[in-house]
Amino acid sequence: MFFDKQRNINGFLLIDKPIGISSNHALQQVKNIFNARKAGYIGTLDPLASGILPVCFGESTKFACYLNDSDKKYNVVAKLGEKTSTFDSNGIIVKKRIISFTYFELYNALKELTGVVNQIPPMYSAIKYNGVPLYKYARKGFNIARNIRYVKIYKLILVEKKNNLIKLNVHCSKGTYIRTLIDDLGEKLGCGAHVISLRRTEVGSFSCAQLVTIPYLKELLHQENIKKLDNLLMPIDTPVNFLPKVYLSKKESYNFKLGQKISFTSNIKNSLVRVLEKEKKVFIGLGQIYIEAKLIPYRLISIFTN
Repeated sequence: MFFDKQRNINGFLLIDKPIGISSNHALQQVKNIFNARKAGYIGTLDPLASGILPVCFGESTKFACYLNDSDKKYNVVAKLGEKTSTFDSNGIIVKKRIISFTYFELYNALKELTGVVNQIPPMYSAIKYNGVPLYKYARKGFNIARNIRYVKIYKLILVEKKNNLIKLNVHCSKGTYIRTLIDDLGEKLGCGAHVISLRRTEVGSFSCAQLVTIPYLKELLHQENIKKLDNLLMPIDTPVNFLPKVYLSKKESYNFKLGQKISFTSNIKNSLVRVLEKEKKVFIGLGQIYIEAKLIPYRLISIFTN
């Protein structure tokens, strides 16, 4: 079954991005399956990587930035003794070295890379310079100076080391490049290293238990089971589900959606909140509560959505 025209659908979905395609390619497949007018993903995964790729549809895209700021968790397998141009197995080997470190040196290196660390983003990345992604410069042999960024590695746990392979679990802040982390580890160990397998297992409070695969979505479309397809979508406010809820009356909701401040008494102070219409339990946007007992519109969904 094919839709006659693109649909204005709203909601949130956790896709299990497969290995071998870009995050944007995965997004376009999902967008086409739903025939959605507007959709975007949160947090780029390299073609080599798999795992959680959050996708926002329609009005949900307004709140994607809040989830983008969340911590992430990964399982990574690295190959020791080889440094590559891309810091992963998609690149060419630029240097080979003997593996000769001890377990004591390994644990020290992992400890040094835990906490607040500085990273230089890899040239093979989607970061833009003069409006052009760095990887396009890299493919032409250019090396552009990149600013150091500070990220936080909460946990860097050794799962297994076998021969020239090492498996790690990583819990990190937003903006962390796992490829750079592994390259830095290889340099500290004096042998070089690159990523050969990477899977994102958590984004904020979301885990792999909630994932949906692209083949499953295609099968539902093939079966013309559009209702089941649409029922997979989580609510618009899912990206901000960590924020507290407050409820307004129908009249207050109407005024709030017009951009008016609402007198509001609450124990919540100086915080963003999810605002819902009490009668219909419908999410209408984000508000901010100040100490002076006012609920101020902060980010609203379209009044035509509900």
